Amino acid sequence: MIYITRRERFNAAHRLFREDFTDKQNDAVFGKCSNPNWHGHNYELFVTVKGELNPQTGFLLNLKTLSKIIREQVIVKLDHKNINLEVDFMNGKLASTENLAIGIWEELEPHIKALAANLHCVKVSESENNFVEYYGN
Repeated sequence: MIYITRRERFNAAHRLFREDFTDKQNDAVFGKCSNPNWHGHNYELFVTVKGELNPQTGFLLNLKTLSKIIREQVIVKLDHKNINLEVDFMNGKLASTENLAIGIWEELEPHIKALAANLHCVKVSESENNFVEYYGN
């Protein structure tokens, strides 16, 4: 078994809030991240895939192919977008980094499986101090 990771980047805005909370409750739970005028991050996304080497190519899969899948299925939907309002796979979900990592996993997994590989981890870093890793169910 071998693991490979591709890093991509995107910029996006979001707001952490619950519509069923008052402004005071949202502020108490989410603090500055509940700013009604949104806030943004320069995200880094790390997608780790695992599987067996193809003896003919020496690859698990071509990293250019993996990059294309990530860009087409995820980055184009997120980059310079409002996660709460514009990202289809986040509709109806709190725009936390945790939910974002799960949503990205769900977008990528069928495309990775089609390449005869398995998604191992989606890591979303929203700042130099905060990141989420999701390994599937």
